[in-house]
Amino acid sequence: MTRQIRLGIVAIGALFAVAAATAEPLLWVKNGRPTAQAEEMRRVLSEAEQHGLPSAAYGSTLSGSELQSVTRGDADAQVLTRYDADLSNLTARFVTHLRYGRVSARAAGFDLPAVTDTADAAAAARRLASSKSVDAELASLEPRPVPYRLLKQTLSRYRRLAEHRTNRPLPPLSGGSLRAGDEYAGAMQLRRQLLALGDLAAIEADADSATLDAALVEALKRFQSRHGLAPDGVLGKQTLAALNVPLRQRVRQIELSMERWRWLSALPRPEVVINIPQFMLYALPRPSRPDEQLLEMTVIVGRPKHRTPVFTAAIEEVVFNPYWDVPSSIMRNELLPKIRKDVRYLERNHFEIVRGGGDDARVQPPTPAAIEALAAGQLRLRQRPGPDNALGPVKFVLPNPYSVRLHGTAEPDLFAFPQRAFSHGCIRVSDPAALAQYVLVNAPGNWDAEAVETALCGTQPRRIKLNAPVRVIVFYATAAATVSRGVMFSPDLYGHDARLEKLLASAQQS
Repeated sequence: MTRQIRLGIVAIGALFAVAAATAEPLLWVKNGRPTAQAEEMRRVLSEAEQHGLPSAAYGSTLSGSELQSVTRGDADAQVLTRYDADLSNLTARFVTHLRYGRVSARAAGFDLPAVTDTADAAAAARRLASSKSVDAELASLEPRPVPYRLLKQTLSRYRRLAEHRTNRPLPPLSGGSLRAGDEYAGAMQLRRQLLALGDLAAIEADADSATLDAALVEALKRFQSRHGLAPDGVLGKQTLAALNVPLRQRVRQIELSMERWRWLSALPRPEVVINIPQFMLYALPRPSRPDEQLLEMTVIVGRPKHRTPVFTAAIEEVVFNPYWDVPSSIMRNELLPKIRKDVRYLERNHFEIVRGGGDDARVQPPTPAAIEALAAGQLRLRQRPGPDNALGPVKFVLPNPYSVRLHGTAEPDLFAFPQRAFSHGCIRVSDPAALAQYVLVNAPGNWDAEAVETALCGTQPRRIKLNAPVRVIVFYATAAATVSRGVMFSPDLYGHDARLEKLLASAQQS
């Protein structure tokens, strides 16, 4: 548990203790017995796993015999007072965890604003104690984003599947990969598993064939697409490994992702969400534009040794046909040795040495003295706009302390790979034109598809300032959900799930 949330809960507990000491009316007890709301709240706490939280964290401090006496209605006044304060404290803790998470984003290595509003948990506990519907009141306190709600629905289904051991290990492959028409000893078991997971229709699951028929191949493609694999319908080692991942592990991925969504509860709604391990960007429909559809596109993110950080920022400007201002680390470590070996490398790759900042910086002849000044940081290296420019045709100016850039790419073929961790930390988008059209709604003029295409056909940089910044969250969740595609799972690219597991285990013991 983070120090901030722990202090908030301690303060809440103190409030209830003061209330008890001053003989205020009990919240959860009436006529010597627990109220209906108290019974409902105790049920919720005992079933906290439905919300992705551990019920063990909300156990009563009263003994079993004391709880029984309260339930029977023969507890003395002191026990009733303790029962009331205890349930209030547990409810406040649960509400805080439900809304803001059990640990902080900062502790997990994510640069997200810290939660500061924990005092409302006491007021929420009081509302719950008198609510006509405890479940409805709690629903209003949970995170509102659709992905969170979808994950919660999926959690219940996957928990049931895990309890019934739906995905017992499939038989190993006898040789190499299996394709359409090949026989497989586990074909019937595979059909049952894909039916339970929702990738195979019930009408197609009755086949008793031992071959990979057309329906089974299509179901494999859907499974592969949801698990970050090439959707080729081939049953190979990677696909078999994904099929054999225990569903209790998938349950845990969902719980960890729900925890992270809670960290966003205190933030304004973003317009663009980039999920690192899923290699996806989502531009969300805006309330002011009711006809707008969800925009999805694949992205490239940083290699594990050049991790893309988790942070919030805002797009302030769009640049068509941008210069690529080469980061100093890439210039020194990768490009400078090539330039020193052959100065013609600059012209072949459309690089130029410049003095000063901005697009109008003065170009310097590539003399030995200029190259040494470049090495010393006195001059800059940039790449001219064009088909081989590393930023592609569009750059989205996203000021942030990590110098992470959001842009297109000169290597679109890389988007064909299911795992796309290829960059030095920057984020490359597969459809910069579509993202530009989405973002430029906030810019002067009419930026429809034709206007964007015209700007893309230019040869010189063109900067468009936005009237209002577009909020962006660069996020990390190995379980994600959308209405159209259902739940999707990704490998733990940077080990953030493992780190969060340790933090939650520590919070559980504190």
